[in-house]
Amino acid sequence: MSEVKISAATRTEFGKGAARRIRREDKVPGVLYGHGSDPLHLTLPGHDLQMALRTANVLIALDIDGKTNELAIPKAVQRDPLKGFLEHVDLQLVTRGEQVNVEIYVHTEGELAPGGNLLEHVLNALPVVAEATHIPESVTVSVEGLTAGDSILAKDIPLPKGTTLDVEEDTVVLQVLAAQAEEPSEGEEEGSEAAEA
Repeated sequence: MSEVKISAATRTEFGKGAARRIRREDKVPGVLYGHGSDPLHLTLPGHDLQMALRTANVLIALDIDGKTNELAIPKAVQRDPLKGFLEHVDLQLVTRGEQVNVEIYVHTEGELAPGGNLLEHVLNALPVVAEATHIPESVTVSVEGLTAGDSILAKDIPLPKGTTLDVEEDTVVLQVLAAQAEEPSEGEEEGSEAAEA
């Protein structure tokens, strides 16, 4: 897992006006919390943060005011719904060796069995517990040859060493659906025609 260094500054101004001023300077307001400490309000560089957040569950090494170094992972990211720029970020304080609850993306490889079946992602992200400095970005599972009615459960997904499920083992993560609805039987067709008459 990659670790990204970002310089941050503490902030003392709050509210919408202050947040707008921060964003005009290409910076992002944020909050760092965790380990029972008081939330720390920060200003982070917009471009650096945007680049860091391209990696799922990125580990951020914060240099706060040039005095304190902290490790954090993103917990909530707010973006402008139209333009997509970062509006606010919540960061969770972590320490090396600490176990954290995160969600990792589930990627698939392989082809379903012929017949026009559809693969449904019941869970797009799999809840897991991992060591804070070794959070996997994603997991990959094969769907080769699966047919309608088949499913992949959480326990079927290979996890990296040191990562455990944070969901019931029998939770359905992926399932294969038949592409088309069944044709109505003759009796149903006659009934509908009689109703129309």
